[in-house]
Amino acid sequence: MRTERQLILLPDGRDIDVLLAGSEDGVPLVIHEGTPIGLGIYPPTAEAARERGMRVVMVARPGYERSTPRPGRRIGDVSADIAAVLDHLGADVFVTYGASGGGPHALACAANLPGRCLAAASVVGAPPFGAEGVDFLAEMGAENVAEFGAAIEGIEPLSRLLEQEARKLREVTADDVVAAFGSLLSDADKAALTGAYAADIAALLRGAVSSGIAGWRDDDLALVSDWGFELTQLAAPVAVWHGEQDRMAPFAFGQWLAEHIPGARAHLLPDEGHLSLQINAMGDILSDLLDMAGLAGK
Repeated sequence: MRTERQLILLPDGRDIDVLLAGSEDGVPLVIHEGTPIGLGIYPPTAEAARERGMRVVMVARPGYERSTPRPGRRIGDVSADIAAVLDHLGADVFVTYGASGGGPHALACAANLPGRCLAAASVVGAPPFGAEGVDFLAEMGAENVAEFGAAIEGIEPLSRLLEQEARKLREVTADDVVAAFGSLLSDADKAALTGAYAADIAALLRGAVSSGIAGWRDDDLALVSDWGFELTQLAAPVAVWHGEQDRMAPFAFGQWLAEHIPGARAHLLPDEGHLSLQINAMGDILSDLLDMAGLAGK
């Protein structure tokens, strides 16, 4: 699928970096990528979108790639950026999914863009930090425990840690990407992270820190702060996709979201991990979005 990169000027004067793929007449599929991930579409995801007549719209959050940093941003702020991008593209309604750190941002669109966001999916995403019944750091790999522990402490300890990690990611390749994830990968994810997928993930990690750590840092700080909206505000149908073998966003996250998002479609998969689910279930995720939006078969 042919891709196009655009740098869009937002109403407040910031730039936002956008990657587009697919027919301009297709249903817009807004993808919120993980933390930290640069702009890029994994070919099977692009193919799954093409088969369903969808137009991929991937937006680099502030601080990533060429998007202007926005220190202090909250997760809910992303919805205004998405609305502005879609206005620029001449698109009205859309469906969306967010993977990992992008999951809460997809939920923000479902909450803040009623009537425009037709359906949303949290894919291996996270619940609000501090929510009752959530032990946020339990069952995570050691690297994520250290990262979010630093985020809880504040901007300075987090920045020091991420600067160290970014130096490694700037040089990461397909051959060492499994090692770069350390204890964050389950066996299911290690089995998936090979060949072309390993090369793509390594490139996306390099892209994520190509402009520094601002996007990564502000993602982490936003995740452990007030999101700026409540799950009770979700105005579009929502699906929750999560794998039991996930060591980045533990399975308990998906279980909690499925229980606390009113009317959520729960897809809790026992044999999938954080990365493997995004490969093996992507076609089903997109079909589910279209079904929730009432667009299946159109």
